Amino acid sequence: MAQFEVTLAGFGGQGIMTAGQLLAYTGIEEKKQVVWLPSYGPEMRGGTAYCTVVISDTRIGSPIINNPTAACVFNRPSFDKFSPRVKPGGLLLVNSSLIDVTTDRTDITELLIPANKIALDAGNARVANIVILGAFIGASKIVSYEKTVEVIRSKLGRKKEMLDINLNVLEKGFKLALDIMKKAGKKEKA
Repeated sequence: MAQFEVTLAGFGGQGIMTAGQLLAYTGIEEKKQVVWLPSYGPEMRGGTAYCTVVISDTRIGSPIINNPTAACVFNRPSFDKFSPRVKPGGLLLVNSSLIDVTTDRTDITELLIPANKIALDAGNARVANIVILGAFIGASKIVSYEKTVEVIRSKLGRKKEMLDINLNVLEKGFKLALDIMKKAGKKEKA
C-alpha cells in the first residue's frame, strides 16, 4: 500500500465522523501516516456530512482528495455525489438499506451492504456506521480487523451493552464483505 483514500458520506447523525475517526485511530495504532478531514453541511444533524481518511505508509502530501480510492455512502444524495468520483479499480460500499440504486460503473467494485437492517437486527439502529466500517475493512484490508476491535474497545467501551453490539455488527459487516468479495472472485490481500 502506498496511499489509500476513503470518503465516508451521509447525513448528519449517521455516525459518519465516528466511523472515519475509528478508521483513522486504527491507522495510527498501526503506525501508519493518517489524515482525517471532516466536512459538515450547514444544517449539521440531518444535513450532509462527509469525511475523508487518508492512510499511507509514507508521508501524505495533501489531505484534499477529489477522487478517493474508496467511498462508503450512507444515503442517496451521497451516492449521487461520490460514486462517480471513486478512482477506477476502487471500492464503493453502499448502504443498500437506504439506497435503492446501483452504479452502472464497471471499473470499480460495488458492495451492497444492508447496514441499517444489520444494525436493527442487532438491536440498535444507530450502529449502521460500524457495519459499514467493518465491511470497508473486510473489502479493503487497509487496516487489520483485530486492531479495529482494539480501537473500538478503547474508544467506545464505556457501556458494555453498546460495546457488545458495536463489536457484533463490526464482525457482521466484515464477514459480509469478505463473502461478497470471495463470490465476486476478488483476491484477498494478505
